[in-house]
Amino acid sequence: MNEQQTTWVVDVPVATIWTSPSSPREIDRPGITNPVLLEDWYNALNFELRKGLCDDNLVQSQLLYGEEVIIEETDGDWSKVIAVRQPSGKDERGYPGWVPTIQLKEVKRELWNREEVAVVTKKQANLIDHKDEPIFELSFMTYLPIIEHEDLKVKVQTPSGEAWLYKKDVLITSSIHDLDQGSGKEIVETGKQFLSLSYFWGGMSAFGYDCSGFSYNMHKAHGYEIPRDASDQAKEGVEVPKDQLGIGDLLFFAKEETPEKITHVGIYYGDDKMIHAPMTGKGIEIIPLKGTKYEKEFRIARRYHKTPGE
Repeated sequence: MNEQQTTWVVDVPVATIWTSPSSPREIDRPGITNPVLLEDWYNALNFELRKGLCDDNLVQSQLLYGEEVIIEETDGDWSKVIAVRQPSGKDERGYPGWVPTIQLKEVKRELWNREEVAVVTKKQANLIDHKDEPIFELSFMTYLPIIEHEDLKVKVQTPSGEAWLYKKDVLITSSIHDLDQGSGKEIVETGKQFLSLSYFWGGMSAFGYDCSGFSYNMHKAHGYEIPRDASDQAKEGVEVPKDQLGIGDLLFFAKEETPEKITHVGIYYGDDKMIHAPMTGKGIEIIPLKGTKYEKEFRIARRYHKTPGE
C-alpha cells in the first residue's frame, strides 16, 4: 500500500509496548502472539514475574485494538512504534517502544477517518460477528470507526474487516478527540467500576492498569488527554495546593530519600481519600491518606479536569 494512503493500527485487543525486542521472557509468549492470549499470560504470571516487568524494565505501556501507531523501524519480527495517542516526555510525537509486528496491521487511512466512532464505555465489551457470535472482548476506551447504525448495534471497522458492537456498550461520538469534558466527580465515578482490578505494570486496559495508566484512562474517558506517565503528569495541568484539593485532582508521590523522582499517582476521591492502582499484588482501591505512607510521600497535586464552578 502507498504510505500516504495507509496507517498502522493494533490488531489485537491489547498489545504490550516492550522496552526492546529482547524484553519478553519465555513465559510472556502468550502476550506477544496474534491472537493474543492475554488471560493465559496474566494468569501465568506470579507475583515475582509480574514485578519483574517493572524491576527489570521490560514493559513500557500498552495499546488497545484499532489504536493508531507510527512505525519507526523494524527489527526481525518486531516494530519500533510511537503510540501517538499517549503523550510522553520521551518523544514529542507520543509514547515509544517495541511491539511484535504480527500484532499490527496496515490499513487504508480512509477507513479510519469516518465521521463517527464507537467508544467502549463498559469495563469490557464483546466484539461480535454478523451472527452475533463473540469474536473477542475489547477493553474500556477501545474506539473503532462506525460504518453504519442498526437498531441495537453499530457496524464498525476493525483491522480485519467489518464487525459489530452493541449500542448499550458504547458511546457514539464524532471523534475520540471530541468527548465531552467531565467533572472530577465523573472521573472518580468512572474509576470505581475498576475497584479490585489487579495492578499490571504498564497496564493500559480494563484487564489491568498501572497507576498512571489508570489516571490517564479515567481522564481520557471524560475528554482529557493527559500524559501517559506519572512523572510527566506531575509537570502539567494546574497545580493545586494541598488544602484546596478537589475530587478528581491527581496526587503525586515520591520516596522521602528521592523527593524529585515521582513514583506514584492517585486520584483524589474526596474526604482525604484517594482511588488508585497501588502496586503489583494489589487491586485498585479507595484508601484514606492520613496515617499511610502516602501522607508522608505526597509531593504535588495537579488538576486537569474542568469541574463546573471552578
